[in-house]
Amino acid sequence: MKRLLLIPALMLGTVAMATDYNYEITPLIGYNVAEGNIDLDNYATFGAELQYNGFDSVIKPELSILYSKADYSVGNADTDVYRFALNGVYEYDKVGSIIPLAKAGIGYEKMSDAYTSTTGNESDCGFIDAGIGAKIPFNDMIALKLEAVYMLKYNDNRYDSNLAVLAGLNIAFGPKSQKAAPVKEEPVVVAAVVDGDDDKDGVLNSQDKCPNTPAGSRVDVKGCFLDGDDDNDGILNSADACLATAAGITVDAKGCKVDGDDDKDGVLNSKDICPNTPLGDSVNSDGCPAKVTLHVKFENNSDVVNQESFDIIGKYADFLNNYSSYSAKIIGYTDSRGSENYNQKLSEKRANAIKSMLLEKGVPANRLSSVGMGEASPVADNSTKEGRAQNRRIEAELTKN
Repeated sequence: MKRLLLIPALMLGTVAMATDYNYEITPLIGYNVAEGNIDLDNYATFGAELQYNGFDSVIKPELSILYSKADYSVGNADTDVYRFALNGVYEYDKVGSIIPLAKAGIGYEKMSDAYTSTTGNESDCGFIDAGIGAKIPFNDMIALKLEAVYMLKYNDNRYDSNLAVLAGLNIAFGPKSQKAAPVKEEPVVVAAVVDGDDDKDGVLNSQDKCPNTPAGSRVDVKGCFLDGDDDNDGILNSADACLATAAGITVDAKGCKVDGDDDKDGVLNSKDICPNTPLGDSVNSDGCPAKVTLHVKFENNSDVVNQESFDIIGKYADFLNNYSSYSAKIIGYTDSRGSENYNQKLSEKRANAIKSMLLEKGVPANRLSSVGMGEASPVADNSTKEGRAQNRRIEAELTKN
C-alpha cells in the first residue's frame, strides 16, 4: 500500500487545482484504527466521497460512504461495517501547491454482526466526526486527496472511537463558472487645470479643501478655517451658533442646547418653570397651570395643618419666592357633611391657615389672598368616603402680576 501512495506523489506538478467545478468525487482506500474495548482488530476500509461546490458558501457539503470487513479479536466472528456521513468541508488558501482542508459532521454506522464476548456492542449507532486533510493537484481536475478522520459514537452506554486514515484520487467535474473577460483600460486624458484662489485665502483652488472661506479668515494649508471650541461643547466655533453654552449641556449640530417638552404641556423645557405639570392641564406661557390642588391634610374638623403636609406648603412657598411675577389666591373647600354655614367658616379658616404659613416662609403679603368656598363646587361624590376626601381640598390660583 505504501508503494501505491508513492506513485501519485511522484506525479505531483506545480499546477493549481481549480475550484470552479460544481462537483468532486473521490474513491478512497484507507486503514481504520478501532478502539480496543469493542474487541475489533484494526482493518482496511474502502469508500467514496462526493462534494458539491455550487453553493455560494465557504463551507461545502460532502457525502461520505465507507465500507469495511472487520474481524473480532476474540472468537472467529467478523462483521461488515457500513458508515454514512454528511460533512461540511472548509478549504484553506493554497500553501505552495497544497490545499489544506478541514471537515466535520454527523454520520450513521451499521454493523452486520455486533458480537463481542466481553462488552455489549450496538449494531446501529450515530456518530460525530472531524478531520483534517489536504489536496495535492496534478492538474485542474485531478488531485491526490489525503485525510485523517476521527469518529466518536455512543455505543451501549459508553463512548467508542475510530480513526480512519484515507487516501484517494479526487476528480472534479460538472459545469464551470464563466470568467469575465478582462476589461481593456482606455488611456485617461487629463485636462490642464487653470488654477486660482477664488475665496482669496491664499490657498490655490486645486489645493483648497474649503473653497468658500469668508474673506479675511485665518486658514490652514488646506484653506480651511483655523478653528476652536471655546465653550467645549464639541462644536467648532465656526459652526457654533451658541458660543457660550454652559458645560455639560447637550447641544445640537449648531452648538445650541437641545430643548424638549418633557411634561407635554406645549412649553419647551427651557421656558417651563413648572416642568411637572400633569398631562392635559391647561397652562400659561410659563408652563404653569392657572389652578393647582394642594393636597394638604388638616386635623379632624379643624384648621390645624397636619405635619405631614408641611413639605407641600414649603415647596409652594419656594415657587412663589423664586418667581416674584406671580400672585396666588388660596381657596378652601369642605365636603357636605355638617351645616352649610359651619362648612363656610371652616373653609375660610383653612384657606387663611395656608396663607399664614406661606407668609411665614417669606412670601410677601401683597401677593397672597385667601377665600373660603365651603361645600360649593364639589369635584367628587359627597355620598362616598373617597369622594368627600377629594372635596376637602385647598386650591391655589396663579395670576401674573
